[in-house]
Amino acid sequence: MLEPIRYDVRNYPPRQDSVPAARRRAAWLAVAWGQPGLAPDVALLTSELTTNALLHGSVRDRYLRVEVELGGAVLRIAVTDPKGERRPEPRAARDDEQYGRGLHIVSLLSQRWGASDRVVGKTVWAELALDASG
Repeated sequence: MLEPIRYDVRNYPPRQDSVPAARRRAAWLAVAWGQPGLAPDVALLTSELTTNALLHGSVRDRYLRVEVELGGAVLRIAVTDPKGERRPEPRAARDDEQYGRGLHIVSLLSQRWGASDRVVGKTVWAELALDASG
């Protein structure tokens, strides 16, 4: 991705209340940056990525980082956690399971998504094509 036009980063503690806080912040940014039509998808993607980081990548007293970038033709949400050995993999959830559908949702909503290794941990990201109408 090219230089971002807009960029925001927040660190959140590895607690359940961080998920709605990150979701609200990211949706607010989409609106503030002129992309109100993307706000619902930004909220859902941020929620799914942050929940996965909390469930599968968190370590006590190590913050999760949520970055939102607007640049080029995409809005990108990236969530970094401290566990690089836990790679994101979509799986088939049974009908009676509460979890296991998040990455399928990410795949359906985003233009593209992936994971990047870091020196410590990993970053899982998703990109949405910008709404030309704003």
